[in-house]
Amino acid sequence: MDNFQIETAQNVSIYQNVAGIGERILAFLIDFLVIVAYWILSIFLIAAFDVDTNDQWEFISFIMILGLPVFLYHLFFETFWDGRSLGKSAMKLRVVKLDGSKPGFGSYFVRWIMRIVDISLMSGALATVTILLNEKGQRLGDMAAGTTVISEKKKARLSDTLLVDIPEDYVPLYPQVTVFTDKDMQRIKTVYSDARSQANHNVIVKLANKMQEMMSITPEEKPIEFVDRVISDYNYYTQQ
Repeated sequence: MDNFQIETAQNVSIYQNVAGIGERILAFLIDFLVIVAYWILSIFLIAAFDVDTNDQWEFISFIMILGLPVFLYHLFFETFWDGRSLGKSAMKLRVVKLDGSKPGFGSYFVRWIMRIVDISLMSGALATVTILLNEKGQRLGDMAAGTTVISEKKKARLSDTLLVDIPEDYVPLYPQVTVFTDKDMQRIKTVYSDARSQANHNVIVKLANKMQEMMSITPEEKPIEFVDRVISDYNYYTQQ
């Protein structure tokens, strides 16, 4: 799956790492095994409570009570566990809104209802095809709810290092960046990258203010542009 970018109202770009189809299938299988284990436990409970299986209404009532957690499994976990089920948590996956905000109960409910069409009736085939054809990793339930499933696994990327691409004709603006060490700049880049991915504009503003204080300057750029420029300038001076 490809990543996709969201631009928030604070002009902060969020890069969502869309969960791969293999990861989602494994998460589904883990959830399925949890449900199977629950039903096995339920069989022992039926025996322990000595439910009269010959009494049709008593037996059906007991089965309905035991089946309620299974019926509400995905809706309950995603609503109260920040978009995760046990399977998603194990695979480090999470349901999020496409606009970067946290899904509400309505979004989780729509996804849950649409599971009947996406997964239950078609044995997951429709969901698999839809996810593969959709660049944002959405099944029909996600499309209806305006959500997708992202992976929160840390992946080693060039952007996680100090190195950034600098044009040959690049002109640095802040020679004061030499007050920073490689360790300082790595910490700055990590905090900055995490804040952008989480749309935490306040952290970026505080980071920019701290950097300005250390560099003893008052830039005219916005905090995001300033931090970007300082990282690029540092690379320019240290790569010479």
